[in-house]
Amino acid sequence: MANSKYEYVRNFEQPDPLLPNTWLVVRIDGRGFHKLSAKYGFEKPNDRRAIDLMNAAAASVMKDLPDIVIAYGVSDEYSFVFHKSCTLFERRESKLVTTVVSTFTSYYVHLWSSYFTNVPLSAPMPSFDGRAVMYPTDHNLRDYLSWRQVDCHINNLYNTTFWALILLGGMGATEAEKELMGTYSSDKNEILFSRFKINYNNEPEIYKKGSVVIRDYELVEPKKSTAAVDSPGMAEQESSDAERGISAQLSKTQQEKERKRREKARITVQHIDIIKDEFWQRRPWLLSNKPGKIPKEI
Repeated sequence: MANSKYEYVRNFEQPDPLLPNTWLVVRIDGRGFHKLSAKYGFEKPNDRRAIDLMNAAAASVMKDLPDIVIAYGVSDEYSFVFHKSCTLFERRESKLVTTVVSTFTSYYVHLWSSYFTNVPLSAPMPSFDGRAVMYPTDHNLRDYLSWRQVDCHINNLYNTTFWALILLGGMGATEAEKELMGTYSSDKNEILFSRFKINYNNEPEIYKKGSVVIRDYELVEPKKSTAAVDSPGMAEQESSDAERGISAQLSKTQQEKERKRREKARITVQHIDIIKDEFWQRRPWLLSNKPGKIPKEI
């Protein structure tokens, strides 16, 4: 690139690399989605079209960015997880966040008509903001994802009860809020069942557990009653040691081969419990970042 007297302005750019050997989570949230949901008449308490659109956009992002290990979404938010060993964009925060946000937004707008047929978009268009958070240990990462899934359940139970009081019970929004103020989960379950014959346990898992986007590898049988599995600290240490060993041993050629293997894997959207150990034990590639076996096509 030719030098010019104006090139000095590059010195104002500030480096923003995220810490090495930490899990990177880029979390996006819809901007002004309360108004957007009202504008397009989203069904309450959950609009399956809107959720499926979010999931389709997230799966497309994950396909475009093989460095993403797992993604979790609920309502108008999605969390995209990059492995500790990720070196994409030299771990620059601005590049990672803007790439995920812009890619997700573009797919969301592009796929809109596939889920909201005969409902054309108009200004103001859907948009998302994002942030990057670093988590130093596997335990921290799992706690983060567990927090989001617990929040999904809490919010969905509240919204299901709130809208049942309005749509089925004839209450106004203010009256419904007062009715639910200070209630516990058991109280909300009782309201749903006693007044509206709704068993919350029978509600679709997609609403209760949110959506998990992962690559489809062959599941592994979980180990039974081993010290490494029973002791989170020991399991975490062994996992971390293994990660350091893998990252140190893999050449650029091997890393590229594994990247291509991840690209070939089918992206799946599931609505399952990610809090229990079994989810992680049966999918060891999530923490190791070493691709699993791709299922044989039948």
